[in-house]
Amino acid sequence: MALVLYSWDTNRNAFKALIAAEYSGVQVDLVQNFQMGVSNKTPEFLKMNPIGKVPVLETPDGPVFESNAIARYVTRLKPDNPLYGSSLIEYGHIEQWIDFASLEIDANISRWLYPRLGFIVYLPPAEEAAISFLKRALEALNAHLASNTFLVGHAVTLADIIMTCNLYGGFTGIMTKSFTSEFPHVERYFWTMVNQPNFSKILGVVKQAEKVPPVQAAKKPAQSKEAAKSKPKEAKKEVHKEPAKPKAEAADEEEEAPKPKPRNPLDLLPPSKMILDEWKRLYSNTKTNFREVAIKGFWDMYDPEGYSLWFCDYKYNEENTVSFVTMNKIGGFLQRMDLARKYAFGKMLVIGSEPPYKVKGLWLFRGQEIPKFVLDECYDMELYDWVKVDISDEAQKERVSQMIEDQEPFEGEALLDAKCFK
Repeated sequence: MALVLYSWDTNRNAFKALIAAEYSGVQVDLVQNFQMGVSNKTPEFLKMNPIGKVPVLETPDGPVFESNAIARYVTRLKPDNPLYGSSLIEYGHIEQWIDFASLEIDANISRWLYPRLGFIVYLPPAEEAAISFLKRALEALNAHLASNTFLVGHAVTLADIIMTCNLYGGFTGIMTKSFTSEFPHVERYFWTMVNQPNFSKILGVVKQAEKVPPVQAAKKPAQSKEAAKSKPKEAKKEVHKEPAKPKAEAADEEEEAPKPKPRNPLDLLPPSKMILDEWKRLYSNTKTNFREVAIKGFWDMYDPEGYSLWFCDYKYNEENTVSFVTMNKIGGFLQRMDLARKYAFGKMLVIGSEPPYKVKGLWLFRGQEIPKFVLDECYDMELYDWVKVDISDEAQKERVSQMIEDQEPFEGEALLDAKCFK
């Protein structure tokens, strides 16, 4: 019998087992069209978990419930699974962070989020305490991640899977950018993890919450038919009704005229002689004689009044000990920069033949400053030191050309990888 996971398909607790299965080469089939309130109330389901909670894993030897236990079970199916570390102390630290993720992170995110969704009664003092405890936990996690790419060792473990899935509920449900920006290493860690291939296969595209959900009234438990029958009927009260208003007037009360969408300040700048799309086409279509064609074309097009060039250097290069993790980190950065595609062009280089690898970049932005909406919305920006290019300095100008060209060696070191944002 195959392993069957009972849950709906966007449940962060089900993600734990599914991601662990991807890393472990274990097949776990998710039940299709699972409906909470219906599928989990059947006699068959209640035999697997008497309190009707999900997820539940059906195995040849019987069911397993509780999400962390399921993830552990799936991981143990592969002998000597590296998800459990390579030594006894690593195993202990993995279990330590699994407990921390559940008791300090997930519990306090839930105490903050669930009352606002109406699942339990909202009490302002309780919310204040939950946020305080959550910040304390995130500060501790942030301090650990300041010098560690992963929670334990130098590769993904079960601790990272469970921590990321628990953080997922917060990042997507209630922890806005203004909240998480206090914990830059946690932000970097989360976006690095969710962009790992085995994570993204299960999670898909992850978007951070844009606002804290408004408080909803607590949902009342469903009343049984017997209770409804026994409840005495109230006498009908006579209600005075206002005369119906004309439809046009009623519509005016219910709907406001749509407000025009505010224009991006960069669209209000004076026209530039540099057409960004023309440069991007030249860059993409030049296959030979790149220096003579594309680089010369760039400087012929470049408008120093309408655009500015910026060098960036990653602040935490000592963390870049694994090549694919470093490259995935850059991939996530470029993905989140998509909001600036109309106004920017960028090159990101990974430099070095052995770890730790250096990450350096070159960016072309519309206007004379880095756009404010990019600084506000893309958290990665604060992970780099930014320096405006002085094109009157021939050495800086040549460095720009070398970065666009992916010149190797670059500044005397091997070029491990180069990614373009266009």
